[in-house]
Amino acid sequence: MDILQIMGYVASIIIAFSMTLNSIVKFRWVNLAGALTFSIYGFLIGAIPVGVLNGFIVSVDIYYLWRIYAKKELFDTLEVREDNRYLLKFLEFHKTEIHKFFPGFSYKPEMNTLSFFVLRNMAVAGIFLAHKEGDDTLKVGLDYVIPEYRDFKNGKFIYHRLRTYFLEKGIKKVIADAPSKAHQKYLKKIGFKENKEGLFEKKLNA
Repeated sequence: MDILQIMGYVASIIIAFSMTLNSIVKFRWVNLAGALTFSIYGFLIGAIPVGVLNGFIVSVDIYYLWRIYAKKELFDTLEVREDNRYLLKFLEFHKTEIHKFFPGFSYKPEMNTLSFFVLRNMAVAGIFLAHKEGDDTLKVGLDYVIPEYRDFKNGKFIYHRLRTYFLEKGIKKVIADAPSKAHQKYLKKIGFKENKEGLFEKKLNA
């Protein structure tokens, strides 16, 4: 098998993999990589239609990625009671996905100090549940984002733009478990650091 055949197989695998992704952003990036590889492959073997078609797909992916990153989104929160019916239905509906990132998660309404939905352009993008530990520490119970919005913007909104909101409630530090590698990566990406107890923490008054 020569290098061009390998290149064709790799491009096919990348494009096939992109079709399995729930996140629109991840789909566009992976599909872009696959289409670019396929386009180069097509031109190298003299299959001009293959090269041109995949070159067009590359341009489409770049266009939509530009729109995604250039778009100004409105973030907001909707605080709810711990027994809110929509909250309970949301947790039930996304139960399987939640357990992928938070294995063993069990909703305990009596623990909640804060319960709110994160809204993006008035659409529910995720949910944030937490309770106070001591006078100035907030322990995150659940910080879940639905697949369509997994681009770290929710986390940046919660921990950066809501910093003043948390401080006004006397919260100076946020701590969180990282029960999965994916969630650990998310926490590090938005500024959490692992402490001696194996928890991840972020100081808000630093």
